[in-house]
Formats: sequence, structure tokens, C-alpha cells
Amino acid sequence: MIAILDTGIGNLKSVYNAVYTLGYDPEFITGDDIERLFNEELDALCTHLIIPGVGAWEHAMEVERLGSLRDSVHRFADSGRPVLGICLGMQLLASRGEEGKSEGSTEGLGLIPGTVTRLLVDEQKLPLPHVGWNSVNRQRPHPILEGVESGIDCYFVHSYHFVCDAEEDLVATSDYGVPFTCIVGRGNVVGCQFHPEKSQANGLKMLENFCDWDGQC
Repeated sequence: MIAILDTGIGNLKSVYNAVYTLGYDPEFITGDDIERLFNEELDALCTHLIIPGVGAWEHAMEVERLGSLRDSVHRFADSGRPVLGICLGMQLLASRGEEGKSEGSTEGLGLIPGTVTRLLVDEQKLPLPHVGWNSVNRQRPHPILEGVESGIDCYFVHSYHFVCDAEEDLVATSDYGVPFTCIVGRGNVVGCQFHPEKSQANGLKMLENFCDWDGQC
């Protein structure tokens, strides 16, 4: 089973449909029942966790707290099973985020050390959010990119980006007036700033790679 974490924000159905179309068995898991992943029956069945999302970081983290998800998500990741964050879901993997805060930052899940900060495109006079197709340029190999050429276009909708604390966690970059990280990866955890479920054949290939991945790099 591919568990899709339902935090109540964003278009989750498109992720579900993409995973289902690829021939896998997706199931929504909410904040109230994520602990079901760890009962004996479901623990044996659930192999992967996807954290999708569209919206504001601060609101999402409040949803996460109210659902008491942080410990459960860490517990799943610590088991060695693959975790994928998509768009806002990728940003939630970070240690901290500046979105929605006039001062300071909001704590993230901390699965990949880094900070989520606003794209600095004022000098280029580019609009935010960054919406549309843009290139994904591989910086190092990763199982999610197996069989996917560097430089392919994927679909983005975001105003903030993930700045990794460690360069080795950066997998791929894109550019919107300034370069930014669009895939991060550490161990069995990976994140995509773009929407693979909306990125046609190449995006579906990445989702397929994730669903087939055993979490080893």
C-alpha cells in the first residue's frame, strides 16, 4: 500500500489518481488515523508514504501539529521505508520555514536539514508564485530520476524554495530568475518542489520510480 498523507490542504486527488493509474494501491491516511500505519496488520502492508500539499507552510504545520503527525511521520521514516514530499510536502521536510512569519521561523518536520525561504526575484521583476513548466536539472544520481533525462520540464506552483544545509542533499535544481533546489534527498526521504502527478510522462516515471524504490541509495 502507498499511503498518501491527507492534511486537508491541496489537491490530493490528483496524486491518488496518478499512483492508482500506475497500478499501485494508494490509500489516504489522515492525521487522526496515521497511527493505524503501525498496527501489526497495516504495518506489514504499507510500504511508502507520500506527503503532498499546496498552500502556506505555517498553516500546514499547524495542521500537522493538531493531528500529532510529527512523531508518526518520523517513526515511519526511521523504519527505512521511502517517504516522498511533493510541493509544499517537500518544504515540510525541512527543519524550518520562514513563510507566514514576519520574524523568525516555523519548525518543520526536520527529515532533511534546511530552510524554506522566499524566492528572491524582485530585481528580475518576476511574478510570484512561480507557476508553469520549468526544467529539472540533475546535480547527482538518485533512484527517483532513474530513466529520466536531465533538463526535462516539470510543472511548478510555488513562491518559496528549500535551501539545503548540506550540499549532498541537493539532487536537482531549476531556475526562475535565480537558481533553486527542486529535488532534495537524504537516505530514504526525497522531495520534489514540482508536481510529478501533473508533469506528464516524465513526472509519472518519477512517481513510478518512487513506488518501486526500496529506500536505498
